[in-house]
Amino acid sequence: MNLNIAVLAGDGIGPEIIDQAKKATVAIAKKFGHKLSFTEGVVGATAIDQTGNPFPDETFELCKASDAVLFGAIGDPKYDNDPKAKVRPEQGLLAMRKKLGLYANVRPVTTFPSLIDKSPIRKDLVENVDFIVLRELTGGIYFGKPQGRSEDGKTAYDSSVYSKHEVERIVKLGIEYALKRSGKLMVVDKANVLATSRLWRETAQEMAKDYPALEMDFMFVDNAAMQLIQNPGRFDVMVTENMFGDILTDEASVITGSMGLLPSASIGLLTSVFEPIHGSYPQAAGKNIANPLGTILSAAMMFEYAFDLQNEAKLIRDAVEKSLEENYVTEDLTNESPKSTSEVGDWIENYIKNN
Repeated sequence: MNLNIAVLAGDGIGPEIIDQAKKATVAIAKKFGHKLSFTEGVVGATAIDQTGNPFPDETFELCKASDAVLFGAIGDPKYDNDPKAKVRPEQGLLAMRKKLGLYANVRPVTTFPSLIDKSPIRKDLVENVDFIVLRELTGGIYFGKPQGRSEDGKTAYDSSVYSKHEVERIVKLGIEYALKRSGKLMVVDKANVLATSRLWRETAQEMAKDYPALEMDFMFVDNAAMQLIQNPGRFDVMVTENMFGDILTDEASVITGSMGLLPSASIGLLTSVFEPIHGSYPQAAGKNIANPLGTILSAAMMFEYAFDLQNEAKLIRDAVEKSLEENYVTEDLTNESPKSTSEVGDWIENYIKNN
């Protein structure tokens, strides 16, 4: 198979972790006989520095022409600390989602047996946790208009806006995922307060009537946030709106014991983007200490979702699990002779070659 992949390393630790995912991807392509091509593009603060635009047209065209996008991270402290900055790296992420039609962020949350003791949550609660959160990506308060400040700057306002079509699209994906798993779908909203949430709930209830094998349930977002800590094993597939999903998926990430372990896929109308959830971690940039496993697992999701190559995805996951079992990991996961970012990448690459 021909695998044409756009590579957007981005900011901070992005280039370092992306390099490790590329090593794993090249090893898989060679092992399974696929023809692979990588094309690099700029995004985020790096793109602002070079072009003035955090998601340049050239990068957009590259993504559109590719089968999948492997993405690192966006963000730079020099923009975080400047409230008057007119252009911010994060605007590149929002533009990428909007222009590529990346409407669904898929985040699997699974615990690894060898890391159970790293979780801040009690061992018996996190054993065998395995659920997926589907976050709507192109609507809600991050994109709603009107948005702005009053003339004196003392009042600010944002609008959360959803259309029925946007809700149907993401809930349909949630239903498909649920029916492939346990048949249970949890829709998370705030329908007791928000008009957009009431639209979400009404739409989901209408859709559920067409799927007699589906068990659909509803939960307010504040309760969901609590249940994620008290009883994470109760969830299987969860679907929710943009901001709720942003918050809940970051909360869910600590269940595994390290945010550096979690991959994600953003399913789009033009192409799909695969990235770790942890951000640019600028304090570690250039130090070769960042955990690359979330990015490597994102490459596994790419093989699975973009190319439907299940065996390739499984071998990458097996390699990651083995590196965890053998404690061949970066400093966020061990105090006993931690390995560098590139050493972990090399270990994964060699495991793929030899197994």
